[in-house]
Amino acid sequence: MSHALLPKSGVLWNNSRTPAGHATNLFTVATKYYTHFVTHTGKARTAPADGEWSGVVELREPLPQARANRELRALLAQSFDLDSDDIRILHWARLH
Repeated sequence: MSHALLPKSGVLWNNSRTPAGHATNLFTVATKYYTHFVTHTGKARTAPADGEWSGVVELREPLPQARANRELRALLAQSFDLDSDDIRILHWARLH
């Protein structure tokens, strides 16, 4: 599945990365997730052909448990300019 097919208004990562229509001085607290994943292609701008990565991803809304892996893959793929199929998540966990 290509990440280019995912940006729909109901897709969480699109909502999380798109600024709200009405600017206010109040901001919601980001939901943070630790992610450990590998990339499987040389197309990433900053990655070697196959790279192993870990770090924290911040989203405006918590991920629904049923779609969390797919949503994180789509977000990471977009960030690395890859297809979702080029990302394999080894571990993820919500940080509190």
